[in-house]
Parts: sequence; C-alpha cells; structure tokens
Amino acid sequence: MQRRSFLWRSGGGFGGFALAHLLGREAQGASKGRPEFNGGLHHKAKAKRVIQLFMSGAASQCDTFDYKPLLNSKAGQQWDPGEKVELFQSNPGVVMPSPWAWKQYGNCGKWVSDLFPETATCVDDMTFISGMISKSNIHGPATFMQNTGFILPGFPSAGGWVSYALGSETENLPDFVVLPDPRGMPPNGPANWAAGFLPAAHQATTIRVGTPAPIHDLQAATDAKYITAQSERDGLALLKQQNEGHLADHEGDSRLSARIASYEMAARLQLSAPAVLDLSGETKATRDLYGLDAPLTADLGQRCLVARRLVERGVRFVQVWSGADNGFPRRNWDSHENLAKDHGELGTALDRPVAALLKDLKARGMLDDTIVYWTTEFGRMPCSQGSKGRDHNPFGFTSWVAGGGFQGGVTHGATDEWSYKAIEHPSYCYDVHATMLHLLGIDHTRLTYRHNGIDRRLTDVHGEVIRPVLA
Repeated sequence: MQRRSFLWRSGGGFGGFALAHLLGREAQGASKGRPEFNGGLHHKAKAKRVIQLFMSGAASQCDTFDYKPLLNSKAGQQWDPGEKVELFQSNPGVVMPSPWAWKQYGNCGKWVSDLFPETATCVDDMTFISGMISKSNIHGPATFMQNTGFILPGFPSAGGWVSYALGSETENLPDFVVLPDPRGMPPNGPANWAAGFLPAAHQATTIRVGTPAPIHDLQAATDAKYITAQSERDGLALLKQQNEGHLADHEGDSRLSARIASYEMAARLQLSAPAVLDLSGETKATRDLYGLDAPLTADLGQRCLVARRLVERGVRFVQVWSGADNGFPRRNWDSHENLAKDHGELGTALDRPVAALLKDLKARGMLDDTIVYWTTEFGRMPCSQGSKGRDHNPFGFTSWVAGGGFQGGVTHGATDEWSYKAIEHPSYCYDVHATMLHLLGIDHTRLTYRHNGIDRRLTDVHGEVIRPVLA
C-alpha cells in the first residue's frame, strides 16, 4: 500500500491531516529555498518577497514618470514621429501635453508629474525602468504578458512561479495572494494569477479586502443553521471517501493535492485571516499615513496596508490591482476619452497609499528584503485621441521597482524625445522578471517545469538580469 492510501485508510481525521500536510509540502515544488534571509534557491538572495502593484488599463508614462518637455513646446501641432504610426483605435492626433506640471524630486533629481506628489518623495528608493516594451497593444494579451511572460492564456503567473520555487515562510497563510480592485476584475480575470501547468496549489488566493466575506466560502453563512458539528464531521467523512476514490484512479493528479491542501489551509485561515485583515489595532499614525479615513484613498490604502501585513507574516507574493475591466464610464487606466479625469481620479486614489507602503516598509526595516514592483500592461501615446484622451502605446512605457536589492534613485533605459519608443536599453517583462528572480535567489534559466515535452520557464527563452540597477 502506498503511503497516501495508508494515511487515508489509517483512522480518518489525523491520517487525513497528515496526508494533507505531506501533499501541501510536495505541491511546493521539486525543491525549496531555505526560509532564512540569504537562503535563495540557486544563490544568495537579497529579497524574500514581492508586492506587485498593477495599473490595469495602461497608465500613461508621459503623464507620470517619463518627462518630455517637447510635448509642451510642440503642443497642438500635428504629431509626426517620422514614420507611419498604427494606433489601436484612432489616427494620430496633435501633440498632447500632460495635464499635470512636473517637478524634480530627491537627491537623484527625478522628474515626476504632479499626479503623484506623495510617491515622488520616495524616488531615491525607486528604480525606474523607462524603456519597457510590450508585444501587444491589446489589453488581454498584454496583461497576460506582464503577469505570465506570454501573450497567450494557460501559463503560470510570476507569483505562481515564485510560490513553486520558494513556497511560503508560514504555514498559516497562502504563498501567493491577490487583492483585486473591488469594482471588478482586470482583463482575463483570475487567469492572470492562475497556476497554469504548475501544480494547482500555486494559484493565488483571492482576498476581497473590505467586504463582509473577504475569502469566499471560508466561513459558513450565518443563515446556514443546518450546518452543525455533526454535519461537518459527516461532510468531511464523505469528502475523505471521495478523495480516496479519486486518488485510486488519478495517482499523482496535482488537483487532488491542491484540493486537500486547500481544505487544510482553509482550516488555518479561519484562525489567521481575521487577524491579518483586522486593521483596528493599527495606530492612528499608520491609518493617517495610508489614508484609511479619507474617502478617496481608503480602499487602496486598506489594500496596501493589508499587503504589508501579509508579507510581514510570511506571504511570499502579493498583487494589488488598481482598475477594473467593467466598460464605460472608465474605472481603470484606459484613458481613451478623458485622460485628465480618469488618471486624475485613479492617481489621487493611488498616490498616498503607495507612498505609505514604501515609507512603512522602510521604517520597519522591511524594504531591504521586499521588492515593490509597479507596472502596467503598456503605455499611452504622446498624441491626442479626440481632444482629451490617449491611445495605446506598446513601444515605450515605464515600470518601477523599489527595495529588495534594487538600487534607488536611478533610471534605466529611455524613450525618444516624444515618449513614443524605447531607444535606450529597451526592456521586456522577461528582463524585469529575471532580475526579480535573481534578487530572490533564483536563476531564471534554471527555474523550469516540464510540460508537454518542454522545459517551461517564466522568462520563456528570453530575459537578462538588468545588472546596472542592482544595489
């Protein structure tokens, strides 16, 4: 008899929990990094964990972090970059200046628009990657690319790969957590944080912060009076019987491992999740820092604070989403019609919480080993669409990273004088992912999973560590 069958058959509850524990461990991957600070999978690590901030809809680089004075001096003139430009849903309009003024910040003198005055005070801790390129100017494929490295569905997310490589630092919380925008999901929905062909246990756990039931189905409904201690025991006994039958017919199926592990995790989350999500014990200074009591910043402030509390307790990868794919009027960064309004509302809601997250992590000594990664699926054009909007631009945009071994106060790469195309040190998501994995102690070329006869990896056959930005 195999050990799995033995554990299930040897007396119910405790055997089942033991099996769940074993399977949960097996689902972490072939090998795991050591949990201590420098315990990377392939080499010494500088970072333990990642918080990714994703601007869904395409935040405009030329209105945030990529200052181009030419957009002001040529404002209103027909835009002509010297080549034919094919846009997503419009023809090139006139040169459109940013609705916001720009200032220099920090010792590094980085130019940042007035859309992000609070985040701008942290520029000396931030690395700007200003020559980003995407392979698609369509939201769905481009969002997949930034999250999974591929424009097609079915591939594991970066968080799933990190979970597979390193697991969690705690058994009481998931390895990988997503905090979606409460207004809705991004393009592709949960497929952005799925496990793909990795063992199913590496998909993210979604937590809807601020809702009555942040984790779906974790607790019994209050009106479900028919759920009693005895009915729970009977249900678990039936579940055990079904899992035994499934195991006999599907040896090695990772979905069974994930299912059993999820029940074990759910039992632990019933105790640990309320403590993580309860912000009542935070000080007034912390609440003020994140803007929890201000209507415009309360939502993202709460989710950024929960992200800090999650990584503080051992979660390896947390995603915080800004923007939802829910049509018109815009509730995301896809500002075709009125950029000043859309970006203005979203930027104001985001600015204070993001600055608070960086400052809070730094004050707690956590920024040194936490990577904070701000990105979007592509950028926006320097010309106008209509009179107030901007169309999609996959040829040049900006992401930034902070902490976790990245050098602060530097800009890597550049776009042309229009903020149209990357012309200096162009970078793809592969390069950012390779660099993040490197700082987590992982060689991106060696983090592989055999699938359909191919050794797959997050960076596909691409990617170089961006060494000039390493501290």
